Amino acid sequence: MKRQTRAFLLNAFTGIAIAATAALVLLPTVASAAPATATAFVNVRANPSSGAPVVNTLNAGEGVDVQECQGSWCYVVASGPDGWVASKFLSNGTGASINFGITGPNGNTIQFGVNTPNVPPANPPPVIDDEPIFDDGEVCFYSRTQYRGNSFCVQAGEELSDLDQWDGEISSIENPDGFDVTVCTRTRFRGECRTYTTSSKSLGAFNDVIASLSVD
Repeated sequence: MKRQTRAFLLNAFTGIAIAATAALVLLPTVASAAPATATAFVNVRANPSSGAPVVNTLNAGEGVDVQECQGSWCYVVASGPDGWVASKFLSNGTGASINFGITGPNGNTIQFGVNTPNVPPANPPPVIDDEPIFDDGEVCFYSRTQYRGNSFCVQAGEELSDLDQWDGEISSIENPDGFDVTVCTRTRFRGECRTYTTSSKSLGAFNDVIASLSVD
């Protein structure tokens, strides 16, 4: 074979190899979902922000698939509409982190994660039953008096016109920031309504009758 022909073929094969490698690199990656469980009654939002519209809710113990995470938010696929959930309310069963992977065309998987270590705050509140981590700007609702029993928290500015499985299950309200908490005995803020501006260990006549609420 002539020297020029050999050089031409070598260059051609090299070009094909480079093009093939580039094509593999440019192929879209496929995200592999990571199973997780909601640790409390929590809102699913349209965007990764506490001010985004609520599109769904998760019950404590409900399973989801985590597709991706941005900062302290993770996008989950749930039984209802999919959306974003604060990662502190998700657990992969170890209590350490939420992880998910991206698998490339070469079969290698890159793992990403959101660390959620169980580190108590400097001055932790007393743990009563399954009380969730309490954040500033939230009001928490409990199924029993004295802030006991199952619970969920709602951020300021939110409205829950239908409490669904929590309909008739609220007996105390923890409201340390003094928000206007309006509760009604029927869905869509109908029936008899009352507004609380402080915490209440017992709701009296409103124990176990609340069907809708808002926090302002």
